[in-house]
Amino acid sequence: MQTKPQGMIDVIPVEQAKTLDGLFRERVQRSPENVAYRYFNAITEQWASYTWGEMNRFVSCWQAALGQETLVRGDRVAVMMRNCPEWVMFEQAALGLGLVVVPLYTEDRAENAAYILQHSGAKVLLLENLKQWNELLALPAEIKQQTDELQRIAILHSAELGSTGSDAKDPRVIPVHDWLPAQAGDVQHLNEDVHSLATIVYTSGTSGPPKGVMLSHHNILTNAHASLEVIAISQQDLLLSFLPLSHTFERTSAYYLAMMAGATTAYNRAISELQQDFLIIQPTLMFSVPRIFERINSGIQAKLADGPAFARWLFNFAVDVGCSRFEHQQGRGAWNPKHLLWPILKRLVADKVLNKLGGRLLYVISGGAELSPGVSRTFIGLGLSLLQGYGMTESSPVVSVNRPDDNIPASVGRTIPGVEVKLGEQDALLIRGPNVMLGYWNNPEATKQVISSDGWLNSGDIARIDDQGHIFITGRLKEIIVLSTGEKIPPADMESAIKRDSLFEQVMIVGEARSFLSVLVVCNAGAKEKFMARYGFDHALNQEGQKNRVEEVLLDRVTRQTSGFPGYARIRRVAVIDEPWTVENGLLTPTQKLKRGKVMEKYREVIDQFYVGR
Repeated sequence: MQTKPQGMIDVIPVEQAKTLDGLFRERVQRSPENVAYRYFNAITEQWASYTWGEMNRFVSCWQAALGQETLVRGDRVAVMMRNCPEWVMFEQAALGLGLVVVPLYTEDRAENAAYILQHSGAKVLLLENLKQWNELLALPAEIKQQTDELQRIAILHSAELGSTGSDAKDPRVIPVHDWLPAQAGDVQHLNEDVHSLATIVYTSGTSGPPKGVMLSHHNILTNAHASLEVIAISQQDLLLSFLPLSHTFERTSAYYLAMMAGATTAYNRAISELQQDFLIIQPTLMFSVPRIFERINSGIQAKLADGPAFARWLFNFAVDVGCSRFEHQQGRGAWNPKHLLWPILKRLVADKVLNKLGGRLLYVISGGAELSPGVSRTFIGLGLSLLQGYGMTESSPVVSVNRPDDNIPASVGRTIPGVEVKLGEQDALLIRGPNVMLGYWNNPEATKQVISSDGWLNSGDIARIDDQGHIFITGRLKEIIVLSTGEKIPPADMESAIKRDSLFEQVMIVGEARSFLSVLVVCNAGAKEKFMARYGFDHALNQEGQKNRVEEVLLDRVTRQTSGFPGYARIRRVAVIDEPWTVENGLLTPTQKLKRGKVMEKYREVIDQFYVGR
């Protein structure tokens, strides 16, 4: 296990920051010459950086631009851009004026963005490019009118608008370079109410319209500070940011938490460039969702499958030894003589994998969804300090996380300081603390449904808590499948188990009110070709002529991965779906959560066919 390097620890206390813009002010005063952000300049095609002092000067210009608009404290302003320093500049300028920031996902559908703009009452919208605005304009009139309340639309990359200022078709639209003054005065910090509303974050719900989670300055600041009590971060740390800042996990961790500790954040150019950016940036810390690790692991397994048997044996042996060492270091396992082989295995196997992640990672925190035990085991076995945590937008978001010296991979760790948990009805995980949201924007009924009168937030997740306080998420209340036999099955664990087979890219188990379980699968493109060649399938996997044979072979592979589950949870039918489930086709939320209802609706005929005559 790698050790933390000696670096200057300079965490800004919550009491001193008071507000999120106050946090920025304190960081500028403490370390104005330190590098705050690194980014790729598309014009020069070079990596560049901004110090905290430089960021402060830019924020003053953005604040002057916002000051030109007829805005008052509490007004909402929205941002729809990929991660970049300008995202931070815009938000800090807005927060300092007492405005409320509403982040939008760049990958979200235009109609969802229009709904959020209307529901939040946003008056200013910052877009990355004109294409995003044109997509909103292309909506049907009854939906497009939801953007009518916007009084200013600023476009960051606005070559399409030319240099003549606002768009002739809509005077509200203006290039950022025309909107910002060349220079401005000191940055203002008007908001001293620590419990005032800072942001409204719309949850990308898997059913129904999104709800606006209201988070205060105090919610987020206390959450970031408590997280830093668990995971030490110094000014020498370098984070690679690639999850969207519209995702509360990324915003709290790679933005506010990094600012609070004085660490440097580097912005990934694009997910397609992530592997190369790892090598260039060489981060020491990373916050990620499980999907990234699943993809890396699938690539490793596919490569091993094509290689010699000895390479597979050596890799698996290295992981076995690494996991044994890990259990010993955690105080849960005995020392074994094979641990003496680790320096050789590290050089031959582990380093080759971890060097592709930059070679300097000390901690990696995984959250946002469940991390497959098999994937977790692989990376921990290779020597990576992979810590799974748990949270939700409504809790700002961090609730719990494993510690480097108390890491149970199957759990999501113990609560961070100041946060309480307990089990409610049906073993639902209940959360209470200074991180719990103010409520849902303009939706008091929905707020009452999830927050009790004494402040307990119902997560909707089913959990168990061991004697040491480690939390284990075992299912989702709304996603439990109840068979016609009365058996209840949380599908998430089984789906994760099936995805251990690198052939399966996406998986959804069905069977509500049916007599048995079935599964829809989307196959990994590369693995699918090899699979077809291996079994002599010469057409698409859902071709009628070979459908029964394909289902027989796939069902066998599914059964092998789920053999450890109870007999009543046996999967009896499988169907291959050719089209991947994406945000664009409405089957995934922007945070990559499966919209089960939408998938079932789209493939209703396929699902019904599973149960004909049964």
